[in-house]
Amino acid sequence: MSSDEWSAAEDEGQLSRLLRKSRDAPFVPAGVAGFVAVLSYGLYRLKSRGGQKMSLHLIHARVAAQGCAVGAVTLGVLYSMYKDYIRPRFFSAPKK
Repeated sequence: MSSDEWSAAEDEGQLSRLLRKSRDAPFVPAGVAGFVAVLSYGLYRLKSRGGQKMSLHLIHARVAAQGCAVGAVTLGVLYSMYKDYIRPRFFSAPKK
């Protein structure tokens, strides 16, 4: 069998792929979790929104959920920049 051919045994499953990608970028699942939490809370509070229009309530919930997702991605980018550029520059062992 050629190494260029696809084999079902070599294919990784969906769960293992998700876990591997979560280890590579841990802030992405955190952003998704924050997005789902804010969205769930917004839907839960939908009944007790008072005199506020439904469209305005949904817009506020969407903006808060997007803020969680964008904030988590931003933190992930800052962490990877720190890990790749700042930490090696200032905390590397002195060369002899």
